[in-house]
Amino acid sequence: MQVILLQDVKGQGKKGELIDVNEGYARNFLIKKGLAEVATANKINDLKQKKASADFHKQEELKAMRAMAAEIKNKKFTVKIKAGQGGRVFGSVTGANISDSLKAEGYDVDKKKVVLSSPIKALGVYDVELKLAEGIAVVVKIEVAEE
Repeated sequence: MQVILLQDVKGQGKKGELIDVNEGYARNFLIKKGLAEVATANKINDLKQKKASADFHKQEELKAMRAMAAEIKNKKFTVKIKAGQGGRVFGSVTGANISDSLKAEGYDVDKKKVVLSSPIKALGVYDVELKLAEGIAVVVKIEVAEE
């Protein structure tokens, strides 16, 4: 019997997948617990359309990320932070600070996509990697300046 999973089921598949299972298992466990529904022709067609739509949107998002990566590749962004004598900053420059400076320039980059090998604790210019999506990474220059 073919069913469409409504939730992830360990050992069977992920949400939205079409799987073949024994009729008794489907009726007595999966459907009864609300983990799956019977796969009719209409539901299978809807599932295919949703998958095609999701793939299209993912490709469009990747295309936009590649364009943004090409655009910001050679740009320099400035992060202003309070500093003391000798160029030592109070605290450190975080991914959130870098994300905010990118957003100020018009590039929406989440702080989780900023990769810092070690905290930035001094004024100067640093190379920082941004992992925009899987397989799309770009290195930008971040200038840490005194506020």
